[in-house]
Amino acid sequence: MTNYVELEKNIKSIIDNLQGLCNTNGLSNTASEEIIVTSVFLYKFLNDKFIANLKKFSKDTGMPIEDIVKNKNNYLDAFYDKHSQDVAFAYEDTIEYLVGHIGEDTFYKQFDDALERISNYPKNADFSIETAEGEYKPLFTKISELVPPAKRNSFVKNIFSYITTDRFDFGETVEGSYDFYSTIFEYLIQNYNVASGTYAEYFTPQALSSAIAKILVHMAPIEDKLYEIYDPSAGSGSLILHLANELGDGKFGNKARVYTQDISQKSSRFLRINMLLNGLKESLKNIIEGDTLTHPAHFKRTGDDSSGLKQFDFITSNPPFKTDFSSTRDEIETNWKSTSRFFAGVPKVPNTKKESMAIYLCFIQHILYSLKDGGKAAIVVPTGFLTAQSGIEKKIREHIVDNHWLRGVVSMPSNIFANTGTNVSVLFIDKTNNNGDVLLVDASKLGEKVKVGKNQKTVLSDAELDKIVKTFTDHIVEEDFSVSVSYDQIKEKNYSFSAGQYFDVKIEYVKLTQEEFDAKIQDFTNNLNNLFAENKTLEDEIKKSLKELKYENK
Repeated sequence: MTNYVELEKNIKSIIDNLQGLCNTNGLSNTASEEIIVTSVFLYKFLNDKFIANLKKFSKDTGMPIEDIVKNKNNYLDAFYDKHSQDVAFAYEDTIEYLVGHIGEDTFYKQFDDALERISNYPKNADFSIETAEGEYKPLFTKISELVPPAKRNSFVKNIFSYITTDRFDFGETVEGSYDFYSTIFEYLIQNYNVASGTYAEYFTPQALSSAIAKILVHMAPIEDKLYEIYDPSAGSGSLILHLANELGDGKFGNKARVYTQDISQKSSRFLRINMLLNGLKESLKNIIEGDTLTHPAHFKRTGDDSSGLKQFDFITSNPPFKTDFSSTRDEIETNWKSTSRFFAGVPKVPNTKKESMAIYLCFIQHILYSLKDGGKAAIVVPTGFLTAQSGIEKKIREHIVDNHWLRGVVSMPSNIFANTGTNVSVLFIDKTNNNGDVLLVDASKLGEKVKVGKNQKTVLSDAELDKIVKTFTDHIVEEDFSVSVSYDQIKEKNYSFSAGQYFDVKIEYVKLTQEEFDAKIQDFTNNLNNLFAENKTLEDEIKKSLKELKYENK
């Protein structure tokens, strides 16, 4: 039986070792460090998976590995055909083969060449990331070129001292669970997925992503068929991959076909790693790097003709809230003016503080436009969106309610994300909710405050997350926590999505005797007399001080 606790410890030690190696070579906290650590980690994972599959194939066929890799009786071709969904190495590109050449002066070049061959191997064509402009970015770059020439050989030799199979073998994790891989992935990127770049990259906490996925899937009767799921601001994939995992497997394999887009190069690389770890190679071709608002990349196809934006069964998204998109603002509005994609409008460019432009409002509209009839969506929004009384925010809420698309809202505690203090809520859209059974949940008082680096974060316990999921999915009404409302009630409250505005206001009545009533009135009177006396004393002192002031002409 695989000891996943020990495996997790060993995997994390490799990440730590690689970061230490980068530090001693002056690469700590640089883009080069991120590329080196994530690339070597991924190479190690894919190598071990390849070798594990090769060993199993050898055992099943009775053909020695040495004969398979020489393609004796076409067994190597048969192996590749059987594992077409996994990475296909040439044996000469594996750790097992390369380590036999570690003593050579050009060992670093042999490793770089292996990475390049893996990236360009025909069966790995889908491993490239496509940009919105149609370019392709390979799986790996040459690692050694990130350090000075004199250090390259020793640097790569050190890498191999960390990733050889006598340290640990990823092959043992091939049957690992999604939770195992998500924990490893979060550890891998924790130092690199920070708020920076054109769109701020906020890593959605795994527990929150899981809760959102559970609610979304519960909103629809899940059949044994393929579902097309989408995140237009995917980041490193926490939300979309939790949703794919929650949909589970069927006769087609995983029921989810994942589609994503994100403007960040770094996030797109992370997402590719995340998908490979979780066996979603068939969806890799749907990862697009580019600006979703100006150049959405996923279209309906009829032959070679585009017929509008593609629509999806499920959409989940934690879009950037505010950022300066003044350079593309007019392009977004002009190019889509003839459609209803941005029906409520595009935020204007302010005279000052352009970084405060509410870009998330464009993403909400894009999501509503990209959702199939009958589709379900979950969107993380700033809580202020729920009650804004004018502007694009109000128009969007009106549109959702008037079309009978709202399933509910969950307002989260403050600081649920460690790197932003913005209060957030999750908006659940259901284009089948015609009857208007809407549940509003106020979970803002839940959670425990913990310190994460220099920031404070609110962490929800498993029991609290379960309570949120159960309350929403079972449509449970609980005093001061959740309330069921109709579309008409929402309209009466000026389209407010805030649970607190629908809670009953209760006035507590306490029965008093005449003596108790008289005593309380006397206490109030005495307190007021004391306050009046203190006020008179202060008044007299101020007047006295004013009389003592003298004019001096110097």
